[in-house]
Amino acid sequence: MTINITEWLDKTAARFPEGLALHDEQEELTYLDYRKKALGIARSIIEKNIRHEPVIVYLEKGVNIPVSFFGIAYSGNFYSPVDTVLPKARVSVMLSVLQPKLAITRHGLSKSLDDAGYKGERLFIEDICPAEDDEAVVTSARSDRGEISGAEDLLYVLFTSGSTGIPKGVSITHRSVINYIEWADSVFSFTEHDSFGNQAPFYFDNSILDIYCAAKSGAALYIIPKHLFAQPVPLLSYLKEHRITTIFWVPSALIVPAKLHAFRNVDLTSCLKRVLFCGEVMPARHLSRWRAALPDVCYANLYGPTEITDACAYYIVDRGFADNEPVPIGKPIRGVEMYLIAEEDGKIRRVSEGDSGEICVAGVCLSPGYYHNPEKTREVFVPNPFGPGLMYKTGDIGRYNVHGELEYISRKDFQIKHLGHRIELGEIETAADSVAGVSRSCALYDSVRHKIVLFAETSNTSSFIEESLALLLPDYMIPNKIIIMDEVPINCNGKIDRTLLQEYIT
Repeated sequence: MTINITEWLDKTAARFPEGLALHDEQEELTYLDYRKKALGIARSIIEKNIRHEPVIVYLEKGVNIPVSFFGIAYSGNFYSPVDTVLPKARVSVMLSVLQPKLAITRHGLSKSLDDAGYKGERLFIEDICPAEDDEAVVTSARSDRGEISGAEDLLYVLFTSGSTGIPKGVSITHRSVINYIEWADSVFSFTEHDSFGNQAPFYFDNSILDIYCAAKSGAALYIIPKHLFAQPVPLLSYLKEHRITTIFWVPSALIVPAKLHAFRNVDLTSCLKRVLFCGEVMPARHLSRWRAALPDVCYANLYGPTEITDACAYYIVDRGFADNEPVPIGKPIRGVEMYLIAEEDGKIRRVSEGDSGEICVAGVCLSPGYYHNPEKTREVFVPNPFGPGLMYKTGDIGRYNVHGELEYISRKDFQIKHLGHRIELGEIETAADSVAGVSRSCALYDSVRHKIVLFAETSNTSSFIEESLALLLPDYMIPNKIIIMDEVPINCNGKIDRTLLQEYIT
């Protein structure tokens, strides 16, 4: 039984020492080198007598980040990646939450850490040189001094946006990641012959599947240059050139090749086997284009917030969908329970069949809570009235369809009361995304003027969109204002930037 994620790298490096492990624009590493570099980092941390503490990783995206993650795990500590382009004020807040004693960075980034107020020690990645006795030193520390992390110890802390504007650090244990990766491996059957094409930033939880499924199976992890995601034909050409078999991207990254029909220029039938997506709603129209171009690929919609270790539910696409139909999020993964609940007079109950309710999650996937934030933890990690332990209140609204599959509708905070009707803004977006010529959309509510505002990425006119929506939605759900955009803005995680769009209407 696996109790620490480093066991995967140990076994894979022994089985496939010369197998390609990591690749970016500058360098690539075999599994033997991957493990050697990680052990070198672990030794450097151990020699600083830092134990069971957060270690921040402050590096540009590349092979050194996954290497650092494993090195920190080998040392018995837990990692927290910090984006190097974040404003220093936000980095300062994250540092105040973590209170880290050590940062892994490089010399050229050290001043940025100074500017954010970091006062701890630093390990410079370019100065760490693997030595022959690294493994012996790390093994000795782990056995004699109890440096090894157990299944219930933390593996990482990732930061998510907070409703107050203050980021929250989500803690995740080795046990939760092990359950998730072993489930994914059992469903998708990854092997050493696979290659992952990474889109997600390493501070975003979608990257967890890329990093650890690759390390467990012996697959290669290709870190795709960010600029390619704005160039659909070169992007697909990259997948073909490197024979990528598996991609796990946010839907926004999949929409661009679909809407521009890039498949006509690049044939991926000989390599791509799996297209997984998570993080936001996948418009059925764009999924249909992918399926039409690559009918033999396995498509899967994964669902879950950071607090439940990336994904707690999944749906393997087994049928076609009308453009205005939602793609289900399916059923719970192994070791997970999911409920649809309503709260009345402070009491929690399950909703009646066919009704929508807040999605709540329980099981091995749950975070222990927000790091150094017990108040926020108690708000959403509550005693499970339906079973043992706690359950997490996601703030997402869902319902079961006629097939018994769970569907995501929208965020609880995207549920509005307008003209006396309760409206899910996500339903408006699903309808808008189904209109011919609309690439993606975002519906927001102007609470001052009491108006629904729809942003649409399209070359169509607002009147055309309005007339099309009138065929799909009741009168009270038709947006009061439709703003046409050349491109709906995307945030650093590849999702629609709702915060920026909100500024248009305030």
